[in-house]
Amino acid sequence: MIGSNGVVQAAGGIVWRRRPRGGTEVLLVHRPKYDDWTFPKGKLSKGESHEDAARREVEEETGLRVELGPEVATSTYQDALGRPKLVRYWAMEAEEGEFRANAEVDDARWVTVDEAAEQLSYDRDRAVLASLPR
Repeated sequence: MIGSNGVVQAAGGIVWRRRPRGGTEVLLVHRPKYDDWTFPKGKLSKGESHEDAARREVEEETGLRVELGPEVATSTYQDALGRPKLVRYWAMEAEEGEFRANAEVDDARWVTVDEAAEQLSYDRDRAVLASLPR
């Protein structure tokens, strides 16, 4: 959705889970359209809140149901069409479900936070990752 100020409004999540031997893993998704590794996110539908959009987008792109945690970051940049874009992110604990490849996301990987920092395609996503409480 494009807000009244002309900014594309989007929301997403840093989906995380505890590792069996301790530590935290986060979920990265691969988008074949852009050939990038990022966090699940997407544009708001008309009348939808950022929180609802974040939950919906994560489930659509990953197949996972999540528990919405605290809002952790906001990222602003120009989208592929040159429009200003604002993405709000929440920490989200994975509750149930399994990844299913779909039209937008063809792969997903659980990685450590350090591995995520190396694998993410964009510096702006590394800044979002750094905001995740550990």
